[in-house]
Amino acid sequence: MAAVAAFAGWLLRLRAAGADGPWRRLCGAGLSRGFLQSASAYGAAAQRRQVAHFTFQPDPEPVEYGQTQKMNLFQAVTSALDNSLAKDPTAVIFGEDVAFGGVFRCTVGLRDKYGKDRVFNTPLCEQGIVGFGIGIAVTGATAIAEIQFADYIFPAFDQIVNEAAKYRYRSGDLFNCGSLTIRSPWGCVGHGALYHSQSPEAFFAHCPGIKVVVPRSPFQAKGLLLSCIEDKNPCIFFEPKILYRAAVEQVPVEPYNIPLSQAEVIQEGSDVTLVAWGTQVHVIREVAAMAREKLGVSCEVIDLRTILPWDVDTVCKSVIKTGRLLVSHEAPLTGGFASEISSTVQEECFLNLEAPISRVCGYDTPFPHIFEPFYIPDKWKCYDALRKMINY
Repeated sequence: MAAVAAFAGWLLRLRAAGADGPWRRLCGAGLSRGFLQSASAYGAAAQRRQVAHFTFQPDPEPVEYGQTQKMNLFQAVTSALDNSLAKDPTAVIFGEDVAFGGVFRCTVGLRDKYGKDRVFNTPLCEQGIVGFGIGIAVTGATAIAEIQFADYIFPAFDQIVNEAAKYRYRSGDLFNCGSLTIRSPWGCVGHGALYHSQSPEAFFAHCPGIKVVVPRSPFQAKGLLLSCIEDKNPCIFFEPKILYRAAVEQVPVEPYNIPLSQAEVIQEGSDVTLVAWGTQVHVIREVAAMAREKLGVSCEVIDLRTILPWDVDTVCKSVIKTGRLLVSHEAPLTGGFASEISSTVQEECFLNLEAPISRVCGYDTPFPHIFEPFYIPDKWKCYDALRKMINY
């Protein structure tokens, strides 16, 4: 950095001195533009980089759960946690910085409302956070743990896979930690790079004994999170961090539940089945609109919602009708959960398929920083795969 600063200072002095020849040559080489770009130009570049690869599509306002309020996704999570703490006196929330509201503000105000014994910080130790949560849950209390980023859940992998998931089985149901819920921000965010963009749901989909859930919107997030907290099995609840503020819709103020392991058909169609979860649902909804407009193709759009155990019946029923399946997720292609869906559908619906199943996913590389727009499975990649299926 010191060398860069010194070089930039030299360029400024050269320009101020009016050294036309050297200055003109440097301008021709484009170096001055790289080092001396104006603040407005940097602002414009930052604005271009932060344009989302999707358009959030809110669901119709729910009417069956009483009064609603406009909330973004992090506020919907806060509302769910507030409802849980109010309803269940044994419920506690803990994790890194949650007492201060958390890095994404999901627990803001809860410590002041419920006290430091029910909402409290932990050391920076994911293995310890989950192990502590297992211990609390085994006593019968409701444990709601936060892992600050899904990318950092791996130190807790042993506790989740070998302890939480197997506790009931190992003891013959004498003991269990089913009242444990692990929340974690998940997925790409536009600038998260290697350690703040990962989608690790497939790692946990290989582990019987836990449930894995990913919502697409504030309304879904609150209902699914409340269902996870009340479920009798340990749950991992991944929250698409790019939607924390980008997703805004009407959400009921009072508690309500959305069933786990039930996919939702959010758009009916007859030609192609599109399956996704989390942020990617909004991408495939745009793809469905593009296919209708450009190709005259009718797409059935399914939000899987629960990764484990997933809703095989809803997906297979749709594929039997359409004869084609496209599955899309942000995680890398190889070993991603799209592989499991594809394999199951191929086994169950082989004679109904009109074209090979298509998987549109992230690349088999670490998640990049400046190349994120090229890495993510955006609507153009999905549309191209869909077009190939139709033309097969």
